[in-house]
Amino acid sequence: MPLEMAGNRHGRADEIRSETIMNDYMKAITYNYPEKIPVKVGLLPATWAKYGKDLQAICARYPDIFKNVQLTGDVKYFTPPSYHAGKFTDAWGCVWENIKEGYESIVTGHPIPEREDVWNLKAPETDIGLPHGFMFLRLMDLRGFEEIMIDFAEEPDELQHLIDIVRDYNIRQTEIEVKRDPSNEIIVFGDDNGMQHSLPISPAKWRKYMKPAYKAIYDVVHAAGKLVYMHTDGCIWEVIGDMKETGVDILNPQIRANGLQHLVDTCKGKIAIDLDLDRQLFPLATPRQIEEHIEECTRAMYMPEGGLMLCAECAADVPLDNIEAICATLERMRSFKG
Repeated sequence: MPLEMAGNRHGRADEIRSETIMNDYMKAITYNYPEKIPVKVGLLPATWAKYGKDLQAICARYPDIFKNVQLTGDVKYFTPPSYHAGKFTDAWGCVWENIKEGYESIVTGHPIPEREDVWNLKAPETDIGLPHGFMFLRLMDLRGFEEIMIDFAEEPDELQHLIDIVRDYNIRQTEIEVKRDPSNEIIVFGDDNGMQHSLPISPAKWRKYMKPAYKAIYDVVHAAGKLVYMHTDGCIWEVIGDMKETGVDILNPQIRANGLQHLVDTCKGKIAIDLDLDRQLFPLATPRQIEEHIEECTRAMYMPEGGLMLCAECAADVPLDNIEAICATLERMRSFKG
């Protein structure tokens, strides 16, 4: 994504250079007055499997949203390996299981359930990149949720040692990633830091343990003159300011878990967001309620300078009429000017 940027106070966008005019996405990220609000709709493999041609027909009615979807002919969609039913073991030794084709797997086998085994842990020699759950969730995947929560509560030496191993591996992966495509100006990270109503650890402990780890990783991105896009599910509004300080340039937070007002207070005019609209609302709402939800979020977060993108993910439990309503409303709100 090309970029031409004058200096401003909103992050490190002024460090990114390009010879061509930026598109609306880059204008939104860098507060350079996009013509339209960038929007996107994500469709899970399970959603494609359920609706097929009917879903393809919706996509065909909104070509500006679905630029990378095959709009005619046979229905084709990509299913990531972890979205297939079955079981597999990753490079860290974590065992993943999936009972439902088209949805993400979960970790059911943790390779270091005993605290003392942390001292024997070796990072993989294989370079697997930066999968979703690369840092905070990786700690849980390695130890198990209850065990890592006890570690954060008791703060043994093993906790920092484990974090250091995972952090250093991710630094290596990031060093590889920033060199992979010189024209790519944004490096995307995904790692869920929150639960439905709070962080799983206190904000103070997040700042003590996780903030330095993320900063060390993101420093590699900025040293290469690129921007950091950070996806994180869950309630994270208490540390959004800290996430910005680690080097996050574009944040992808959930509206339901954080609350609209919290996101207005912590993000608007402070950090660019790709706002994850209410996935828990989509299966149950009427089309009109969905329209009102998207309108409310847009009006609350909009600034003519930019800083706002909108995204919606639709699982297989979202009715077709609601998917249509999401697309129609996003198409209309792209042109919102206050």
